[in-house]
Formats: sequence, C-alpha cells, structure tokens
Amino acid sequence: MPAAEWRVARLATRRRAAVTRAQVETVAGRAVGLFGLVFGAQTLPLALSQAPALVPGAGAALMALLYGSLVALAAASVAKVAVRGTAACVALLYAAALVAWPFLVTEPELLRGDAPWLYYLCTVATTAAVVATSAPVATAYTIIVPAVYGIVRLLPAGGGALPLLAVLDAMYAVILGVVALIIITMLRQAAEAVDGAQEGALQRYDVAARQHATESERVKIDALVHDSVLTTLLSAAAAESPEEQALAARMARDAIQRLDEAGASGPRSLDRVGLPVLVRRLRAALTTFSAPFTVRVVNAGGVELPVEAVEALYSAAVQAMVNSMQHADEPGRTTRRELRIRGVRAGGCVIEIADNGRGFDRDRVPVERLGLRVSIEERMTNAGGAALIETRPGHGTTVSIAWPAGATGDDA
Repeated sequence: MPAAEWRVARLATRRRAAVTRAQVETVAGRAVGLFGLVFGAQTLPLALSQAPALVPGAGAALMALLYGSLVALAAASVAKVAVRGTAACVALLYAAALVAWPFLVTEPELLRGDAPWLYYLCTVATTAAVVATSAPVATAYTIIVPAVYGIVRLLPAGGGALPLLAVLDAMYAVILGVVALIIITMLRQAAEAVDGAQEGALQRYDVAARQHATESERVKIDALVHDSVLTTLLSAAAAESPEEQALAARMARDAIQRLDEAGASGPRSLDRVGLPVLVRRLRAALTTFSAPFTVRVVNAGGVELPVEAVEALYSAAVQAMVNSMQHADEPGRTTRRELRIRGVRAGGCVIEIADNGRGFDRDRVPVERLGLRVSIEERMTNAGGAALIETRPGHGTTVSIAWPAGATGDDA
C-alpha cells in the first residue's frame, strides 16, 4: 500500500474510533430508555396495588401516561429519532404526576404507609431531564423534583412518612440524579473537545491531502507532456512521408485524449467526514448571523461525505443563508427562515434553506450577480452535486442543495 493511502486509512480508523457528541447522546438516550423499561416493569405490581387508593381511573391513567412515555422513549432511542423531545415529555409527565398525586389520592389508608410508586421512577425522570435539556435546567430539575417528592411523602397521600425518612428519600433521589448529571455532562464536554480537535485535524489533513494530490497531478501531467505531447511534436516535425504524417496525426489525437482524461479526473481528497461535522459548522456559522434560522436535522448519524463535498455543501449553504438575509425581508413583515439538513442513506446529504420572504424572478437577476449562479449552482455542480432554487415574487425562496447530484430528501 502506498504511504499516502496508508496514512489516509490510518487517519480514517482513528476518526471512527473517537467518541463523538452524537455517540454520547445515543448511548445516554438508549441507557435511559432501557433502564426506564426495567424500572417501569419493577414498579408495575406496586402501581397496581396502589391504584384503588386513587380517584377511579386515575391509577390507570397515570400508568398509561408514564409507562407509555417510557416505551416511547425506548423506541425513540433505538430509532434515534426525537430522543430529546421524548425524554422531555417523560420528565414533564413525571413532574406533573408527582404534583397531582396528593389530589388524586382519596383513600390514603390503602397505601399502608408505603411510598408512592412514582418514587421508584424518580431517577429515570431526572436522567431523562439531563438527556433532554441543558445542564442548568437539568440541575434545577434534579433538585426540585426530589424536593417535591419529599413534601408529598410527608402528606397522608404520600404515606405520612416521618420527616427524617422523607428527607433521606429525597436526598437519595437527588444524589442519584446528580451522579447521572455529572457523568453525562462530563461525557458531553469530553466528546465536544474530541469533535473540535477532530474537525481541526481533518481540516489540516485536507489541506495537506490537497497539496499532495496537486503535486501528484503535476508530476503526472509533466510525465504525460514529456512522453506524449513532446514526442508527438517531434514526430510531426520529422514526418515527411504520408505514412509518417498519418502516424503523427494518430499520436496527436491520442495525446489530446490523454490530456482530456487527465483534466477530467483532477485531484480528489480521499478522506470522508461525518455529516454531524457539517451540521456543527453550519450551526457555528448561524451564531454569526443577525437573523435567526430554525434548524432541523434528520438522519445525520452514520452518514459520511467526502471532504470536498462537505466544503461545497457548507459554502453553498452559507451563501444561500446570506442571500436570504440580504434580500428576503419585506418592510412591516416578519420573515421566517429555516435550515433543514437531511442525511440520505449512508453517503448523501440534502440541505434546504427556505424563507417566506419577498422572493424574486430568476429571469430578472442580472448576469453580473454571481451569488446564485457561481457560489451555489456551479459550486455544487463542480463538486458532483446539484442545486435547485425555487422562488416566486411574494412567495418566498427555497434553495435545495444535494450531494451527490441524484440524492433526494425522499431517500432519507
């Protein structure tokens, strides 16, 4: 294996072995989904035994909501779709159920002093809050929800526990929640540092790979010129007979064909980058813009693209967003803007930049305006992708860029 290819393979292996933020989120979501099912199954007998103490139908309703949300979270974590939203629903439903518990219990004596079955799902709820929200919000949830449970535990509806026991139960739930919060937060921070270092390394590697490919291409062209073009010119200069002239003509046609093939192949970067890297770069670019964009990302995990495709998609998308900010706004009307990123199978991507602004007529765009034609359409075409611009005056604009050219959002 040539040294350059060996270095590419080695770098690719190291990149795939690194722990990324997306992998941390996937593991955390699946862990809380799995343990949610386990804890839910363990509490089911207790929930059934305490149901008669509640308002008729309330026990079944609570079990349906909480157990249903846990099942939905487990399914979402496996499918890697809407994990954070589903985890947020679990946390909110649990908090609502805990607050409503004292009002739903009509016969406290049937509890026989036992803790409400909701207590055994407290750690699942706090971990779901960690997965779904930022660290400050998760910290507040981890402290407030167990505190609310401690208050409920003191009431007859919560078993009428002694203050010391209620405090110990609440502190135990807080400790478990804080442990989960610290572990997930530290893993996220470590993964973000790895992602940043990896992205910087890939960018530096891409520069080196392009320089190496350009140098290799130069050597190839020099050899081609020496072996074919110069030989053809010398043969043509020395040709005197019709046979020698015909041979020189064939040699010239062959040299031209070989030059065309060399120009068509061009240097290419060999490395591939995960789609989440492109998503992070676009999110970072959005932080520098004066207008907000709603970002929607679908099927980014497991999708890898060539470096040159990532560069083309990023540059074209940023240009489309800049165009939207410069030309879409209308006086007296709020313009909504969206950035939609969809992975297509394992090696494709579609990005849509849409707004509901003033729109425009493509036929009236001056020739000297290069933002659409050169910065978006030609850039994507040169990289092997495609761009589609849909717009009408008064009906907004949608710019769709795809790589490769045949990728569509329907394949996501």
